[in-house]
Amino acid sequence: MIKFDCLTLFPEMFEGILQDSILKRAIENNLISVKLHNFRDYSKFKHHNVDDSPYGGGAGMVLMCPPIYDCLHDIEGYEKAHKILLTPQGRKYSQTVAKELVNYEHIILICGHYEGFDERIRTFVDEEISIGDYVLTGGEIPAMVIIDSVSRLIKGVLHNDDSAPIDSFENNLLEYPQYTKPFDFLGMTVPEVLVSGNHQEIDKWRKEEAFKRTKERRKDLLNDKQ
Repeated sequence: MIKFDCLTLFPEMFEGILQDSILKRAIENNLISVKLHNFRDYSKFKHHNVDDSPYGGGAGMVLMCPPIYDCLHDIEGYEKAHKILLTPQGRKYSQTVAKELVNYEHIILICGHYEGFDERIRTFVDEEISIGDYVLTGGEIPAMVIIDSVSRLIKGVLHNDDSAPIDSFENNLLEYPQYTKPFDFLGMTVPEVLVSGNHQEIDKWRKEEAFKRTKERRKDLLNDKQ
């Protein structure tokens, strides 16, 4: 089982993803656990402030160290947990990174908000991760992305454990084209090889199509593979 602890100002944002579908079953089957911690609860201020204006001036507000530090230290086993700061400045997330993270028993995700973190917060974590080169309102959506993608790699989370290895980005290839009934839809038919019953030819076709699709749509993945 992997334990996820999320430090967030908006725990309610996680309700949908944790109460439906695959992640809900994973929690019920004790394959993962997800605990949400509102670090606003650790503010020492009357109005529970967790941010302040930046030293030196500038736009926006910056998250302060004490609430995050106190919340982090209140999590059981935080010392040995793999602590991740979700920030645009982190290393870019990928399926390869997800495969690294699935090896940890305890992951703590710190979700930012406002204009950023006090720089000293970076000393509390093991690494920083970004899910892409764009700006989001906060770290909650990246945290959900990580929880979902890592959980899919845990044996038993998916109904069919053979599903994960054929997903897009496995082995730096996009997934091959998939078809289901009906055989003919508006004149568009299923490739004959898929109904041939020849599994060797089917496997060959799928590998060729995965490579072809990757070359056409995401040639950069093939470059990464070399």
